[in-house]
Amino acid sequence: MNLKVYAKCILAGEHAVIRGSPALVYPVQQKYLEVEWNSSSKEFTTEFEGLMKDDLSFVFWGVLEKGLTLLGKKHSDLYGHLKITNTVPVGAGLGASATLCVGLGRFFECLGFVDEKGLYEFCRQLENLFHGESSGVDIASTLIGEPIQFQRPHSIEKLNPKWKPSLYLSYSGQRGITAECVRIVKELFVKDEKLAIKLDQDMKDSVIQMRESFLKTESEGLIEFIEAMNRAHNCFVRWGLTHGALDEEIKRMRSFGALAAKPTGSGRGGYVLSLWKETPPTDIVDGLIKL
Repeated sequence: MNLKVYAKCILAGEHAVIRGSPALVYPVQQKYLEVEWNSSSKEFTTEFEGLMKDDLSFVFWGVLEKGLTLLGKKHSDLYGHLKITNTVPVGAGLGASATLCVGLGRFFECLGFVDEKGLYEFCRQLENLFHGESSGVDIASTLIGEPIQFQRPHSIEKLNPKWKPSLYLSYSGQRGITAECVRIVKELFVKDEKLAIKLDQDMKDSVIQMRESFLKTESEGLIEFIEAMNRAHNCFVRWGLTHGALDEEIKRMRSFGALAAKPTGSGRGGYVLSLWKETPPTDIVDGLIKL
């Protein structure tokens, strides 16, 4: 087995997706977890390379143990050499935990411990280790590796847009903690339930508007897409998840000419998704990731 598990970028739908609203997700093919398994060795051995390989090695064993427990297997059931090479930054909103869970899921699939039908739910349960309750959106995107609309519990539709927006990612320089951001949004339902419900609906509406924009001509669709991104960004602002370096990076992208910009992922750090008429200016484009 030799495969690449791609990172993801949520275009719209963050947080509200946990409570059953849809989300639109794109793969990020420049960032991935490469999983190589050689079955020839009887003894199970591992090797880690790439970005934050020591941290990855530490987390790996906890996820592996969780997987074995879910499947009723033991370490003695494992064999072969497993090499994992990472290029996905952690805490950046690109689904690093999902790439690891899906990578391990594919490994267990090769061993015959889990089948394709049960792979999504198995990987989602693995990701519960990281987020307490995984919505499944990152897992779905990482498994499919194509643009999708996801809705809980397991509705996955591939997108077939009539035009392709010019989208880029830029790093805010600030790490976001998903569990903390989820907690902040959930607490709003206690402090101001009316506002919390409205923001979930606003985020849902942004997804619907964005999805519909793909069905129009590029000139008409672009206007709708900008409005949808701005609506989604406003949800992050009102949730209180755009402070500091994240807010500054959004302003920076707009100052260079981005038509719209918003956080992608949980917020409070990570990457900014920006929309452009064509290609960003040459003095910043080399530092961006193109979707």
